[in-house]
Amino acid sequence: MYAAHDAFRRDLDRLANVVAAGRASSPRVRAGWANFKHQLRIHHTVEDTVLWPRVQRAARGMPSALALLREMAEEHSGIEPLLAAVDAGLGGAAGLLEHVEALRAAVDEHLGHEERSALPLVRSVLTPGDWEAFTEEIRRRQGVQGTAVFVPWVIDGIAPTERSRFLATLPPPVRSLNRLTWERRYRKLRLWAV
Repeated sequence: MYAAHDAFRRDLDRLANVVAAGRASSPRVRAGWANFKHQLRIHHTVEDTVLWPRVQRAARGMPSALALLREMAEEHSGIEPLLAAVDAGLGGAAGLLEHVEALRAAVDEHLGHEERSALPLVRSVLTPGDWEAFTEEIRRRQGVQGTAVFVPWVIDGIAPTERSRFLATLPPPVRSLNRLTWERRYRKLRLWAV
């Protein structure tokens, strides 16, 4: 979760930088933006459909936990119009930089809220099986081709310690595929390059 959150923040920083430099029309920037939206929507959809319902069942009788889950869902739905505004700005509508900054602020606020409040709750009430259901649904929605982008996307540019920590959570065959094939293919995409 934290590694994916860091990747979302990193990509929004990249987007803000290329927009501020007036270089958002690059096909690789557009590809980076498309990948960001894809990864964010999968992440939020699986939280909303798999993770939060499991937390809700486990946290019955905890009104503050249920209120927090409502806040998470509201924050997710509030991000969608901001994504649409950036799409419109990339298509030529006015205010692109302002839309990017609004999106970056909202996503950062949401991720911080989730990390401070929701993830500790998740850790306290969910079983390893619940976590596995969440990760399995992410894998299912990504598919093999999506996973071949997701893994190198998460570790793109992160520090060696965090990279090793993230890769250690993956099954050995996935680590091998990433090392032998996926990272090389991902680098060729040159997402966010201008």
